[in-house]
Amino acid sequence: MNLLYRVPAHLSKNQIQIDNGSMSLIEQPIRDYLDKGKSDCPKEVYEEGVKEHLYKRLEIDRARVVPWLDKAKSLNNSSILEIGCGTGSSTVALAEQGAKVVGIDIDKNSLTVAEKRCKLYGLDVEFKNLNAIDLPGAFEGCGFDFIIYFACLEHMTIAERLTSLEKTWDMLSTGGLLVIVETPNRLWYFDGHTSILPFFHWLPNELAFKYSCFSPREVYRELHKDYYGSSKEKFLRRGRGVSFHEFDLAIKPAQELKVVSSLSSFKGLTYKLHHSRLERQYKSILRSLCPNIHEGFFDKKLDLIIEKDQ
Repeated sequence: MNLLYRVPAHLSKNQIQIDNGSMSLIEQPIRDYLDKGKSDCPKEVYEEGVKEHLYKRLEIDRARVVPWLDKAKSLNNSSILEIGCGTGSSTVALAEQGAKVVGIDIDKNSLTVAEKRCKLYGLDVEFKNLNAIDLPGAFEGCGFDFIIYFACLEHMTIAERLTSLEKTWDMLSTGGLLVIVETPNRLWYFDGHTSILPFFHWLPNELAFKYSCFSPREVYRELHKDYYGSSKEKFLRRGRGVSFHEFDLAIKPAQELKVVSSLSSFKGLTYKLHHSRLERQYKSILRSLCPNIHEGFFDKKLDLIIEKDQ
């Protein structure tokens, strides 16, 4: 990861390293967490999930996300509301840079892991078990430099998504940054996040639910049975794409948003080299159709920093 992405020295020096013994203390809570949410999946898939939660996500966040955010505004002494903190990999990456982080998640079990992880890393982080639509009441009078949706917008229902974006935007003071990280783009031609199927993001929910039977992921095919029963919410929370349309509705037209940066514009040539010619051509077509909207809204994933300028 360090070979692919150069992490500035002033950031890399703050990365906290723990020994194998300490790492093993977080492994069992991660396995317990995954055991609660898993269906019968192949052993190799399960073990890969353990590695992701144990250290891979932290490595990626340190290398890709943290330098990008810090370039927009120094993380040191910044106040951050992290929405969708999950098991705390991203929380560690932010807090070890000197940020004052409050992490929220709808899943109590993931917060249990996040708390143990941050304790092992010696980081003082506040966690709350909340749905993102309930934020204003929980943080009335609080000011944040960053409000970050970390790979979670796609796991909300549309109603939650719109309400949450509207309310968090209102919570930001002028100059505050709204950040979207690793959210699959509905406009993209292939769903590499959930179904691993072409054009899946474009399908209406009910049709996508039925069509998921063609997914190459067995664990995904078997998850959904009755769209109008309990499976509907599970299906939606597995992840549906997001596009600039939600921002139009919840905040203001995307062409009027002050997008400080996208991960693609920040990484420049490095970002382009990690995408195929087809992907670059497809993005170019999307941009030509809506030239007044920032290019970040046409990447495979939405990685955006948006400043509230008024």
